[in-house]
Amino acid sequence: MTTEPPVLQTARCNLVLLQPDNAHLLLAYRQRNLTHLSPWEPTFNPDNGTLEDACRRAAARSAQSFADGVAFHFIAIDPGSGVMLAACNFTNIVRGIFQACHLGYSVDHAWQGQGLMQEVVRAGIAYMFKNLGLHRIMANHMPANVRSKELLRRLASQRM
Repeated sequence: MTTEPPVLQTARCNLVLLQPDNAHLLLAYRQRNLTHLSPWEPTFNPDNGTLEDACRRAAARSAQSFADGVAFHFIAIDPGSGVMLAACNFTNIVRGIFQACHLGYSVDHAWQGQGLMQEVVRAGIAYMFKNLGLHRIMANHMPANVRSKELLRRLASQRM
């Protein structure tokens, strides 16, 4: 198991793990995409603190999950601006005979329809298969999310 957080490079971004020192990037991403992602993500509950608090907790959980070997929460960063463009999460990692995990992802509203999500997910999948030895990556989508359905269809038809 890797002890150093990986950095993956694609043509347009760098994938790094969500960590406490980059929680501010997640906060800005969520603020920019509140309306865009609201149909697909759980509703924010202000009784649990501020959105900033939630992002800090998510970053702390991400770091601990990576240390425990049970999840990789990648954020895609534009190398020029340092802005978070997308998220690609591999969670519920199961070892033993199964060697599998679940995939989740989201992309900034400004980057929809430009192939960035496919680029990010392909890089993440390649890393998980090659470096972690996984056999299976499972993904679900909400039927109303046509873009997500099409992304999964394209990924399934390609050889990784």
